[in-house]
Amino acid sequence: MAKDKKLVESITSRDVDFAQWYTDVVKKAELTGYTSVKGCMVFKPAGYALWENIQTELDRRFKETGVQNVYLPMLIPESLLDMEKDHVEGFAPEVAWVTMGGLTPLQERMCIRPTSETLFCDLYAKDIQSYRDLPKVYNQWCSVLRWEKTTRPFLRSREFLWQEGHTAHATAEEAEERTLQMLGVYADFVEEFLAIPVVRGRKTDKEKFAGAEATYTIEALMHDGQALQSGTSHNFGDGFARAFGIQYTDKDNTLKYVHQTSWGMTTRLIGAIIMVHGDDDGLVLPPKVSPTQCVVIPIRQNAEGVLDAAEQIAGALKAAGVRACVDGSDRSPGWKFADQEMRGFPLRIEIGPKDLEAGNCVLVRRDTREKLTVPIAEAAGETAKLLEVIQADMFDRAKKFLDGHTYEESDYESFRRTVEEKPGFVKAYWCGQRSCEDRIKEDTRATSRCIPLGDEGNRVPEGATCICCGKPAAKLVYWGRAY
Repeated sequence: MAKDKKLVESITSRDVDFAQWYTDVVKKAELTGYTSVKGCMVFKPAGYALWENIQTELDRRFKETGVQNVYLPMLIPESLLDMEKDHVEGFAPEVAWVTMGGLTPLQERMCIRPTSETLFCDLYAKDIQSYRDLPKVYNQWCSVLRWEKTTRPFLRSREFLWQEGHTAHATAEEAEERTLQMLGVYADFVEEFLAIPVVRGRKTDKEKFAGAEATYTIEALMHDGQALQSGTSHNFGDGFARAFGIQYTDKDNTLKYVHQTSWGMTTRLIGAIIMVHGDDDGLVLPPKVSPTQCVVIPIRQNAEGVLDAAEQIAGALKAAGVRACVDGSDRSPGWKFADQEMRGFPLRIEIGPKDLEAGNCVLVRRDTREKLTVPIAEAAGETAKLLEVIQADMFDRAKKFLDGHTYEESDYESFRRTVEEKPGFVKAYWCGQRSCEDRIKEDTRATSRCIPLGDEGNRVPEGATCICCGKPAAKLVYWGRAY
């Protein structure tokens, strides 16, 4: 049992060192591993399985809105990248370049895609001729490369996995509608599937995507009070279309430029799952995204009938649509319990000789450690119902945390004190001037996370003033330190 105890104790407490806790969990749960390629990570089976579940569910939701998947090259010629000045300037420090083809210098160097706007524009310039060709609603699942100076598993690595949607529309209204539609898809997915509450909003001009007219975001709050941008949706207007000559002949026989959008989510969502739901014993996975939802653990599995009963329970769980397995290894039950908890699987079922004799088994929740004794014949049905309860409870706890760590301030000194002493979101009014936004970041290391959508962001009370300069306010902003 000493080894069993050590397995749990090897994870640093969140309240002692949150960054080290995060690293310990990623390592102990075998989600990723370091590689010989500096700044890049390997996705181990447990980590990649999470991404597969995220990808499968997101892809399903995308296709319900008419999205089609495509795949474009990973190399972008420099001349193509240079066609959109603002876009290039935004990514220039992070671009990796290919200059040789085998032993021969390339006539034109190529960048490894940091994002694919320019390639999609090149495609659309060739494929769009008439209003009949619109809209184009495409998405690709791929990896991108950005030469980050500081990396952390899932949250920031040089190569990461993501999806990037790129659409083209006949009108500005259609583009804005798609931009907000995809933001809604993202927000619903993160809240319903990952059990993470988010704030939906618009980025300030300073924080918006390079080359975009408007960037919309969903912002989540991690357990340490720092924000994590969890998905963005951009309205490009016709800026890219003008740079790349993407025009179509409208019904009135006039040439017009298309209006474009782009939207993306990445593997940093796995980091969000860890930091929102995890505890000092490791991962706590929401049932919908967990690769394994229930582990059946036989107690004294060499006793007559115990292992068979465990296999029968697992079979019934699978037949009921539960992702289940049996831990029939030769480890002690204590080690298996600790391992299941560290890996974050939502439920375990314990079955031993006494349980078998009574015709019962024990369900143990990972999130609360609560135990429930049920008849073996009812285990599958009770498990399915309990998984739904766990999913809802995890969201409710995270929402309570978000609400409890969202503050409002109206004077600058209190604002600075709250940012420093109470990590979380701070709501405060802003005049709209870049100088105030810059000063707030310099003084507090807090950035504007978003201008919330709806009445909260649009309705400024009479007499409201900027938290920084005291001039009349233009918008309410969520501020916070962020990953």
